[in-house]
Amino acid sequence: MRPAPLIAALAIGMLMMNAAPAQAADTARAKDLCLGRSASLDQRMAGCTALIDARTETGRPLAMAYCNRGHVLNERHDYARAIADFDQGIKVDATYACLFSNRGRALAFLGQFDKAIADYDEAIRLDPKFALAYNNRGDAYGHKNDLDHAIADFTAAIGIDPNFAAAYANRARIYYVKGDAERAIADYTSVIEIRPSVEAFLNRGNAFRDLDQLDRALADYGVIVDNAPQDARGWRNRGLVKLMKKDAAGAIADYDRAIALDPNDAFSFNNRGMAHALRKELDRALADFDTALRLGAESPTIQANRGDALRQKGDRPGAIAAYRAALALQPGFDRAVAALERMGVRP
Repeated sequence: MRPAPLIAALAIGMLMMNAAPAQAADTARAKDLCLGRSASLDQRMAGCTALIDARTETGRPLAMAYCNRGHVLNERHDYARAIADFDQGIKVDATYACLFSNRGRALAFLGQFDKAIADYDEAIRLDPKFALAYNNRGDAYGHKNDLDHAIADFTAAIGIDPNFAAAYANRARIYYVKGDAERAIADYTSVIEIRPSVEAFLNRGNAFRDLDQLDRALADYGVIVDNAPQDARGWRNRGLVKLMKKDAAGAIADYDRAIALDPNDAFSFNNRGMAHALRKELDRALADFDTALRLGAESPTIQANRGDALRQKGDRPGAIAAYRAALALQPGFDRAVAALERMGVRP
């Protein structure tokens, strides 16, 4: 299962000025960078470090600085140092939910999901309306394949914040994994209504495709093609649906664009090859299948596609070799076995 985006809690607020007059301007600047909404990661890191090193803050204000610096370290994938900051912040103020939530996030990135869940539990105990903690705990449960608990947590996050697009997206992903495409579509539709994105249209299109609602899938992939034409995924997925609808010319045109944008995608070459084969353009089909294999796709399907094209060209030995190559990759592969049997050859 693909990892979902974990979301960080960020402490935003105003702190009381405790610095001596000579330090007041520097302290104010540090606080603004550490706690303000508009600071970059580098600025936030510098501001929080200055605030911590100044030793002018205690209690919740100091805990906020540790939480925000830890957030920056998480974003930089420096999880050990992030955890050290969260640990220090918890020593200062063990009632601050942000620290537990963000430490859980660091632990989840390290694959320590049970420890992450324990931290999210504590964050939720401290702040039962903490939608981010529910969302991130749901993600941890998802990674443990505890899908029902994951759905419950994403649902709780949505109940707290009905406009929480990431929670809808994460719940949709779990529904999709469970094979419930209808509910996944409903949640992806909510994401699109709240915060439309390429990912949301792509994922909803995939769910429509799985339900064989191909025109709806085409429409979603078309939104990506129209609004993000440099994203190969829109072209390749629309090409796949056109191939499924036997629109070989349309599929080839879309895969041409996808390959131009991502020339290392073996499966775009395979699928364009299938479209050429539908048009009886067998040499072009074989060239695409061969390219897919050169790109490292060890796929019995591609070898079987080569076998079909070679058989149609009348190259019996080449076809047999291709089908046997498919069986070498996946013993008992049905397509290859059936093709060899039709040719009167023992698999």
